[in-house]
Amino acid sequence: GGGCSSLKVKDVRRSNIIKCNAVSKPPTQEYSDVLQSGVPVIKWHQFVEDDIQSETTPQVLIWKEIEERVKEIKSMLRSMDDGDISISAYDTAWVALIPSKEGGDQGEDQEEVKKKNGPLFPCSLEWIAKNQLQDGSWGDSQIFSAHDRILNTLACVVALKYWNLHPQKSLKGIAFLNQNISKLQHENAEHMPIGFEIAFPSLLQFAQKLNLQILPTHSPILQEINHRRNIKLTRIPKEIMHKVPTTLLHSLEGMEGMEGLDWEKLLKLQCQDGSFLSSPASTAFALMQTNDPNCFKYLDSVVNRFNGGVPNVYPVDLFEHIWAVDRLQRLGISRFFRSQIVECVNYVRRYWSEKGICWARNSQFHDIDDTAMGFRLLRLYGHDVSADVFKHFEKDGEFVCIAGQSTQAVTGMFNLYRASDQVMFPGEKILEEAKQFSSKFLRQKQASNDLLDKWIITKDLPGEVGYALEVPWFASLPRIETRLYIEQYGGKDDVWIGKTLYRMFKVNNDTYLELAKLDYNNCQLLHQIEWVDTQKWYIENRLRDYGMRRTNLLFSYFGAVCTIFEPERAKERLAWTKTAALVDAIESHFKDANADQRRAFVQQFTNLHAAQSYDNNAWRSSNVQQKGGQGLWKKWLFKWQEDGDVHKEEAELLVQTIILNSGCSTLEDLLSNPQYLKLSYLTNKVCHQLGHFKKHKVTNGGIYKEKTDNKMPQEIEEDMRKLMQLVIQNPSDSNDIIDSQIKHTFLTFFPVYSLPYETMADKYNGISTSQYTVSPAKWSRKSKYAPVEKVLLTTVELKLRPEYFGNISPKSKLKR
Repeated sequence: GGGCSSLKVKDVRRSNIIKCNAVSKPPTQEYSDVLQSGVPVIKWHQFVEDDIQSETTPQVLIWKEIEERVKEIKSMLRSMDDGDISISAYDTAWVALIPSKEGGDQGEDQEEVKKKNGPLFPCSLEWIAKNQLQDGSWGDSQIFSAHDRILNTLACVVALKYWNLHPQKSLKGIAFLNQNISKLQHENAEHMPIGFEIAFPSLLQFAQKLNLQILPTHSPILQEINHRRNIKLTRIPKEIMHKVPTTLLHSLEGMEGMEGLDWEKLLKLQCQDGSFLSSPASTAFALMQTNDPNCFKYLDSVVNRFNGGVPNVYPVDLFEHIWAVDRLQRLGISRFFRSQIVECVNYVRRYWSEKGICWARNSQFHDIDDTAMGFRLLRLYGHDVSADVFKHFEKDGEFVCIAGQSTQAVTGMFNLYRASDQVMFPGEKILEEAKQFSSKFLRQKQASNDLLDKWIITKDLPGEVGYALEVPWFASLPRIETRLYIEQYGGKDDVWIGKTLYRMFKVNNDTYLELAKLDYNNCQLLHQIEWVDTQKWYIENRLRDYGMRRTNLLFSYFGAVCTIFEPERAKERLAWTKTAALVDAIESHFKDANADQRRAFVQQFTNLHAAQSYDNNAWRSSNVQQKGGQGLWKKWLFKWQEDGDVHKEEAELLVQTIILNSGCSTLEDLLSNPQYLKLSYLTNKVCHQLGHFKKHKVTNGGIYKEKTDNKMPQEIEEDMRKLMQLVIQNPSDSNDIIDSQIKHTFLTFFPVYSLPYETMADKYNGISTSQYTVSPAKWSRKSKYAPVEKVLLTTVELKLRPEYFGNISPKSKLKR
């Protein structure tokens, strides 16, 4: 497109003439760029076989499906408030245990008075009665976890027994407990619910008062749980829990019968909404002990919000806003929801503090998991947040998620690693330490095959962690990362671990996954058409005659398509591909040329474009793009002719060519911008350094020794971080501000220059794909280039709606 013309080079020894002909018209010019509901409408039927009716083409149906899901997700994001979360039977039981206000005659037994007056929230008892599972238990119906089911069931049985209601349901629950209590000893300790070791023994004591004998006191299972309880209470002494917010505030109901609780001091640690660390169960127990009106106000609000039931934690607004954005980004579909995502990020910024955040706003409690995720997103979206926030989670060289924790959470360290790896600025020592600590922790877990997390049961956490550790931020190709995450994301089957198992419906759902698959396949089909057209351009212009191999063209397109993949950005993608290809052709053809021969070539190029008699159809774009494209090439060629190093300012040529074809801005407006000049200088420097580094690394017949010597020289990494800081941080002078999309163009080339393409593409192997959707290239699938080809020529399995899969069969004849 635009300023990238095809190149026909006659032998320099004969005539030294370079002739620039028209670029093959990109197929994307044949479809409309009209946007409907934020979705570009592509007339796919123009590319498939003539005998297929446009009304029924799978590609048209794909776009209808995409549009429907985009609307559905936008509606989800717009309706975000305090969190869309599943109900916890355990917490609901504690709320159901709260009696109405005490009364009765003097000397009358208060327990009898409470029972006579009835429950304060009878609708919570109704919820318990209506939500018993077929096997007699309560809990998550889709997944069996002994800890979760037993805790939920015991709490519900206690609530029903206390109020002497639904005896048959109680008996059925007791039968389940007797049959399954022994399974606790076989459960993964990592998947034990939060505070189980505090809550379960206390609940057992409550049951014993009701003449329910579930576990004998000498039981090995109970002894192990009590041992864990004692460790937890030792880590957080009573004097500490009365002074500052700790995790024990989340489990106050587990303090039943404990001496020394000072409610006057504890009430000072309440959240603004009246809860204790957003826990309905903990707040219910506090209300029983204090009759505090703020506790009642909080519980009344939550009970009404969830029609009798209550979640294990609420609100979870910050958690929901942050993780929903993260999932949309990693699934490669965030571009459909730009305005909604900006609103989510701004919401997080509103409640950010210098000590960090937790899952809910306005809390005195902070954790490293939410803080790291929030920190990374805020920086990526241009907000000025200090890395010093992580000093509050560091002590003696170790980072903890929360004070007094008994075990380290894998996902907490994973998200700390992602934050420190992806948005660290130069000189931020605390983030360097955080990266080293979290990396070491994760690698140790990985080596021992112990990547289970205490906060989530997800489809492929080892795969997520493995990719992050193996591929640093500067080497990650967005489309490869998306394709892998589509395989790793569990959708609605991912379950979170709190006091009980719970679901976050706007973080984990199949609608996100369906859209990601549909969009990925849709983009792949367009990319395959472009790849056919690009190969045609290569053949028409006889680039092979001038030393350019077809595999190099494949690599050029692969780098472009894995970074700029959006259908509506086809012009930029093809401009990148053809510019890189022409640079490669020049390098190959003139590898043995001297300075005089290079100057002669450049002179011929200049004379050719200065002449007024050249073919008027030579440039198929606007006059602005025509002149701009010629100017970019002239500038690059004049510098190249002196030393013959094609890669010295190749990055700047690519950046400017992409900008020229993006329609975002005119180059004339940018070339005098101080920030642009800094970005351009650093991009040239870094990419040139990376190119030499990559060549040095590729040895022994092209084998990249990734496992042993993948450490980036410090100077290069420092410059990359400077560039990244310039891109994501807004300048102090508003006159220097550049469009965000233009700035991010400067970061797109790091993966291209960092790792050999076959190394990145090889990470694609081993994941399920559909059949090849266009005929493979001529080289063998067993060659080292096969992984690169596979990325381009396969789509993702779309089992949910197979009628919308939309494959172009290998025998289809694409329009040329």
